[in-house]
Amino acid sequence: MVTRTTEIKQLEKLYASNKGQVVLVYGARGCLKEDLIKAFCKTKRAFYYRGRNVSPELQLQEFVNDIKTNLNIDVANANYDACFEAISSRLGSDKIVVVDDFEFIAKKDESFIKALNKYKKDMFIILGSTALSWINNDLDKVMGTENAIDKKIKLNEVGFLDIVRAFPKYSVEESVTVYGILGGVASYLNRWNQSKSFKQNVCDNILSNKGYLFNEANEFLGSELRELTVYNTILASLASGNEKLNDLYNATGYSRAKISVYLKNLAAFDVIEKVVSFETGGWDNAKKGIYRIRNNYINFYYTFVYPHLSQLYVVSPERFYDTYIKNELDAYLQRYFVNVCQEYLELLNKVGQCTIKIEKMGTWLGKSGTIDVVAQDIVRNNVVGKCNWKNPELTLKDYENLVDSMKKARINAKTIYLFSATAFDKELKDLASGDDSIVLVDMKEL
Repeated sequence: MVTRTTEIKQLEKLYASNKGQVVLVYGARGCLKEDLIKAFCKTKRAFYYRGRNVSPELQLQEFVNDIKTNLNIDVANANYDACFEAISSRLGSDKIVVVDDFEFIAKKDESFIKALNKYKKDMFIILGSTALSWINNDLDKVMGTENAIDKKIKLNEVGFLDIVRAFPKYSVEESVTVYGILGGVASYLNRWNQSKSFKQNVCDNILSNKGYLFNEANEFLGSELRELTVYNTILASLASGNEKLNDLYNATGYSRAKISVYLKNLAAFDVIEKVVSFETGGWDNAKKGIYRIRNNYINFYYTFVYPHLSQLYVVSPERFYDTYIKNELDAYLQRYFVNVCQEYLELLNKVGQCTIKIEKMGTWLGKSGTIDVVAQDIVRNNVVGKCNWKNPELTLKDYENLVDSMKKARINAKTIYLFSATAFDKELKDLASGDDSIVLVDMKEL
């Protein structure tokens, strides 16, 4: 099971300060904010209200009703000032108020915002939300100049190390495969059955019409975005390999201006990202920037499921997997293995075992050739990495190609890390054995 231990500790520390404040706890769908809030409030006296997508008038009435039901208080005046006053009088010293899915109130009723500003000095108020796009684009405008929020805690996807810990029965290879499909979405991971094979999990959870992820891509996008016709078209095009704005323009027929607007919306929702080549001296040989689907599950869905949607409904899940997923999965996972290797270097850096103190990290995207990992310290010393997921061996030729890419990028490296999920050829092993600047990292080391 995936837990939010770090974020709970953050809340506990803020609460222990005995200072009235408003804390926003938010993340994308599936971030388990409800579990986090429940765990934090477990030993405390708190009032919990979950916002509804209704009119402001009915919203306030439901707020009043919940106060009566849970705190046994009749609120005389139907306004948020009176509600917070009533809650404060009943909760005593704890005074923890949780307003989950608060965007349904804040979008439509500014009196709620005014009440937050008025009563936050005397209460510990938690606002919860999974309206990620709205938070990124509109929250500050809605909250106004007297923004009541004192602290924001974003529930990001968990890292690969957390996935390894959550699936102790899995090998590192199996964990990488799960990560490539589910990402670090806690609710997805908590329903993955490590006692079953990877294929059976995909068939049961994604390809079966009874699976909990069968319609998740549509529900996830539809939870905040409209005009899904346009978004589906753009995401399908990205998944098929059209990563530049001009490629998307040619493939979709939409204007560049329209595509840019929709890409911005998808980025605000953490669905896509613009990937810019790590800054080196070799700009002439680098790509200027590409777009990729950032959300792992959305990427998996539009890569493997969406193009064959008709067949999904007429063949068995097992046959669909064998026909459309099995043979292409390793090529798909290469990108995510790079992410895992970058996280490995971040961990080395944290414990002081990397040969430089890393300040920033990324990928150099060459017009011909790519450097999977480039990490740099404050004085521009570098380490670089090459990652092999699917080839039977990482070879001396692969190393030579990396050196060639480094020349094009105009960088040197203090250490070259060569990661392989399979093996290293003998020539490369011999080279590394006599050169301390070349480090071979296999799956056992990972």
